[in-house]
Amino acid sequence: MAYVNYLSIFALSALLAGCDNPQMQTQDGPPLHQKNVSLIPNATPRYLAKSRFGNPPSYQVNGQTYHVLNTAVGYNQRGIASWYGSKFTNKLTSTRERYDPYKMTAASPVLPIPCFARVTNLGNGRSVIVKVNDRGPFAPNRIIDLSYAAAIKLGYEQHGTALVEVAAIDVNNPYPNSPNFNARHPQLYLQLGAFSEYPNAHRLQQQIAYVTDRTTHIRTSDIRHKILYRVQLGPLKGVGESDRLQALLQKEGYGRAITLIQ
Repeated sequence: MAYVNYLSIFALSALLAGCDNPQMQTQDGPPLHQKNVSLIPNATPRYLAKSRFGNPPSYQVNGQTYHVLNTAVGYNQRGIASWYGSKFTNKLTSTRERYDPYKMTAASPVLPIPCFARVTNLGNGRSVIVKVNDRGPFAPNRIIDLSYAAAIKLGYEQHGTALVEVAAIDVNNPYPNSPNFNARHPQLYLQLGAFSEYPNAHRLQQQIAYVTDRTTHIRTSDIRHKILYRVQLGPLKGVGESDRLQALLQKEGYGRAITLIQ
């Protein structure tokens, strides 16, 4: 899952490249001794100095480059969340703290650590506040890995993943606006490309039809008075189908698609 033990900032890239990728290991689960998570409070946002560990400008895992943000302020993203449990209990996080599945913590591949974020399950509207103190997840299209306790509070510990919104918290304004939660089930798409010319988008749409029978759409958006044509696949049935299609598209040479939640 999300655990990466950094010996130093300078050793980061080598260590990540050389170790087994925890995100790809599946033998994890809930702690043996269950606790009442309703008694566990949210993390309390407060100023914390940036860690000397785990904050390089960029690093690589499995051929994918991740760029660590200079600041968490303004970060707001929707995507797929996972969780990690007993397998990593008491192991060092990227900030060299001990992981406790019953603390309100999380891992992010790009947020500066430590920082605080509010995570909202878009499927049911539940929210938690967590301290981000680790790196990961590194599975495709995952944007955050939550502790077991946080996953229970968000109601997805039985499913493994959830569609979420992650909003970094400015400690000077620790209560960001609530997300625009819609009671309907969020829809999941894969964006395969964005083009300034329609024929290029249409060409990709036709090519994708030979790879999968899932519906593709060309949607337009106005970015700084320039029209972009976005090729999107979906809506998909869930994270499982998204993962399967992502693997298929990469196998066929189309690269990594972008996950969109609408």
